[in-house]
Amino acid sequence: MSYPVVKGVSYIVAHVPDLVRYGSKPAREIAKDPALLEKINASLRSFDQAKNYPPHQAFIGNIKPEALWDLERPWFEHLLADSPRESAWGEIMPEDEFYGLLKIVDVFDLIDLTSEFTAIVKPKLENHKLIHAADLENLGDGVSRETVAQKIKAGALPLMLGPELVGCIQDGHDEDHNLTADILLENLACKASGVLAMRRALHSLNFDPAAIDFVMNTGEEAVGDRYQRGAGNLAKAMAESTGCYNSTGVDIKAFCCSPVHTMILAGGLIHSGVHDHIMVVGGGCLAKLGMKMKGHLANAMPIMEDVLAAFAVILGPDDGRNPQIRLDLIGKHAVSTGSSQQAIYEALVKKPLERFGLAIPEIDKYSTELHNPEITEPAGSGNVPKNNYRMIAGLAVMQGQLKREEIDTFELKYGMPGYSPTQGHVPSAVPYLGHAREAILKGELERVMFLGKGSLFLGKMTNLSDGMSFIIEKNKGQ
Repeated sequence: MSYPVVKGVSYIVAHVPDLVRYGSKPAREIAKDPALLEKINASLRSFDQAKNYPPHQAFIGNIKPEALWDLERPWFEHLLADSPRESAWGEIMPEDEFYGLLKIVDVFDLIDLTSEFTAIVKPKLENHKLIHAADLENLGDGVSRETVAQKIKAGALPLMLGPELVGCIQDGHDEDHNLTADILLENLACKASGVLAMRRALHSLNFDPAAIDFVMNTGEEAVGDRYQRGAGNLAKAMAESTGCYNSTGVDIKAFCCSPVHTMILAGGLIHSGVHDHIMVVGGGCLAKLGMKMKGHLANAMPIMEDVLAAFAVILGPDDGRNPQIRLDLIGKHAVSTGSSQQAIYEALVKKPLERFGLAIPEIDKYSTELHNPEITEPAGSGNVPKNNYRMIAGLAVMQGQLKREEIDTFELKYGMPGYSPTQGHVPSAVPYLGHAREAILKGELERVMFLGKGSLFLGKMTNLSDGMSFIIEKNKGQ
């Protein structure tokens, strides 16, 4: 049967150490203890350290996630040598260029960059293959340091590059706390990183942006004002900045599960003929920078949550080549499912496979929440993907599809180490989509299941959890 296909995927990392102070956790802790900012600044990584960090290279596709099994830990102490900044699917962008990109996608002149900084960063952006002449016009020539200082004195948020003041972002309204500088910075960071990921996906496929009909954003930012908090629409804003002029868009909200929900919704829209080509995008989450910094500082580690991560996926109708999304093999966490881990995995893994007589070991790879354990373990959150794989393996044992002694090796055979930045929605299964697509096209894999979970109770409206799963498999026409 004809199903929608995954035509291409991109992943980007923006290294933004000087924005860590504006993450939700650091901002709250610095307000209580201003001396903490100095400790944070002393524990930030350089761009080369972030670029050569093995999980980041796995995230953008330069090394396979499974290669991390063979690399000595801690990875932050055993860096790769001279890793490339770019990959076939994406890139790792330094902070100064990302500041420039923030200004480029800012259409309301919320951000001011100093003329001295602009003069330095503009030539770098001119050499970036995804930055266009119109972008450089939006970047402008900057303003004086005195102007920036005056705006900060009036309440604008400073933008730092190490010890140097390079710009600021101001409130969007005098009375609306939904349009304060810190919230607008979160929204612009999501937009800028999402735009970069979208441009990367289009460039890597040599895909005409005008052929994109619909953009669906899975980011976590609730863009809005005092009357319509969370109304969006970052998807359409990203489409505008990416040249997708024939597209409209919508934001899909489902906490960490949003990417999986959105992939399924996009596949359904293509399968039904409503849209032809859809871009699914997830911009980075500034609020989650430095989220687990206390554990890192307590263990004399660098602050590992110093990057914004983003992804973009181009989906289209069956082309006889690319991996298909099996819309008949969808798993869901229903209202009646319950909140026990066993019930969740039965709903997401067991039930969709049972409907078609498939056993758990007949899926070649499982992609779950791929949080990097090097970030989560020092903060007491454990190894999230490892725990997920043990749950799936335990379920297979209960079904008589796996021997009990195989539980410990299930992760090695059917899973992978966690390698995604802890950006909430970003680690939720989709970081492996690019690797899976490539492996299926090469004949190394046939079927891969992606499952994401969400914590709906965080919104204080329900105690329910959430979860969805989908499978991509080799195209029968390949």
